[in-house]
Amino acid sequence: MAAWTWRFEKADGTQVEPAVPPEEFPTQGDAESWIGEHWKALTEGGADQVRLLEDTTEIYGPMSLHAEEA
Repeated sequence: MAAWTWRFEKADGTQVEPAVPPEEFPTQGDAESWIGEHWKALTEGGADQVRLLEDTTEIYGPMSLHAEEA
């Protein structure tokens, strides 16, 4: 079974340790729900963007964690 995980990065693409302990998720939807709940704490902890991986395959990214300016 595939595992969905997030890679946490600074704006320049260097990997960072997330402020919220990451999990492995059984579905893409579960992974996206988790990032939706924790993005603010992750940005406060130093992550600027994320990439979604299915096992070792990048599904999409980088996706900014910073809210769009109004």
